[in-house]
Order: sequence, then C-alpha cells, then structure tokens
Amino acid sequence: MTSNQTRTAIVTGASKGIGAAIARRLARDGVAVIVNYARGRAEAEALVRTIEADGGKAIAVQADIADPAGMALLFEVGEKTFGGIDILVNNAGIMKLSPLAQTDDASFHTQIAINLGGVFRGMREGARRLRDGGHIINFSSSVVGLYQPGYGVYAATKAGVEAMTHILAKELGARRITVNAVAPGPIETALFTDGKSEAQIEAIGKMIPLGRLGQPDDIAGVVSFLAGPDSGWVNGQIIRANGGVV
Repeated sequence: MTSNQTRTAIVTGASKGIGAAIARRLARDGVAVIVNYARGRAEAEALVRTIEADGGKAIAVQADIADPAGMALLFEVGEKTFGGIDILVNNAGIMKLSPLAQTDDASFHTQIAINLGGVFRGMREGARRLRDGGHIINFSSSVVGLYQPGYGVYAATKAGVEAMTHILAKELGARRITVNAVAPGPIETALFTDGKSEAQIEAIGKMIPLGRLGQPDDIAGVVSFLAGPDSGWVNGQIIRANGGVV
C-alpha cells in the first residue's frame, strides 16, 4: 500500500446497530467501506448514501457470512472495487438466549455458524488476503467471563472468537497485521433490547458503573482506534468496552 492510497475496510453486519456506526466512523476517518449485509438491503444502501453525502466512499454488498462463500465474496468485491483490503471488522452476530436444557439444536447450530464460523472464515480470508500492515478486529462480548444463565451457547461462541484472536495475532505478527477483539457490554441496540422489558433495561443500565447503557458510537470509537495508526503496538488483545462491568 502506498502512502497516498485509500485504506479499505470490510465491516460485516453493517446495515444497522453497531456495524452501521462502525462503517460511518471509519468512513469519517477516510477509509473506504464495504458495508456488508445479509438481509437489510434498504438499510445498507441508505447508509452508503449517507456516507457518500458526507464525502466518504462506500459500497453495499450482500453476503451471508454463515455461508462458506460469503467472506470470499466480500474480499473479491473489495479488491475489484478498491484494489485491496486493509481492515476487516468481524462484527456480524446473533444472540439467542435460553437455558442450556431448553436450547434446541437449530439455535445452537445457527449461533455457531454465524458467531464462530463466520468470524473464523473472516479471519482465514483476512490472513490470506489482507494487505501487510492491516488490522483484523473481531467482536466478542463482555458476557464471556460473567457466566450468566441463559447465555451458554452465545458466550461459548464468543469465547471461541477470543481464543482465535490471540492465536492469529501471533501467526500474523511477521506481516505487521494486528488482530484484536472488542467485547462490548450492554449496548442500546435491538440485539440487546429485543425481548427485554423497559424495567429490565433500566435495571441493567443502573448496574453499569458509568450509569448508562452503551451506544453504538462508543464501540465505533474503539474500533476506529484499533484500525488506526495509534494502535500499532496493540495486538492480540480483548478490549472490554463495557462501562466498567466486571
């Protein structure tokens, strides 16, 4: 990559929530963004128009990261459109909560396919195709280590992501590619609020030392740091951006 070449990022699950905030922030940082979506075409295209209106570069690309061909497609489109990929943000994920005894096989396999399999394939493709000096930013969750009832399968997928993050950071160090993960706490998005009452949401917010739920832009700022030059010595780390929840 030359000094005047625009950096390019793939952000999975970027049509809404945290992913959309990350895409907007990276675009403001001067990064060209591949806005990945699985089903939210209208939202993804609207986000691209917003980024372009603000002077940034972005394209929306549909790909299912649970499909083995999905990540390869994102890299192929990015390489053809922008010349190469420098940043991969493995943000896409789903959360289905239930006690282990009540978790059916379909729920288990779906979470494994997206949360763990999708990130694995992203990391594998990134390890093969990311430009030297790039950044891989995975998404874990602060539920890892809290061991809350109902989160068994979800937390297990994120623990797997953390393990692969530590290992790939060592494998790619010689190419100056950093590999880190962000582990958000409760963020005020549909992924967190769906299925919870207002009283439950308010109670969780009060449990956070900073006294509020996180916002998507809180996480986008952390990703911006990990994708930028100031994080050059940060590698193989799990950043628990959670307002102090321990």
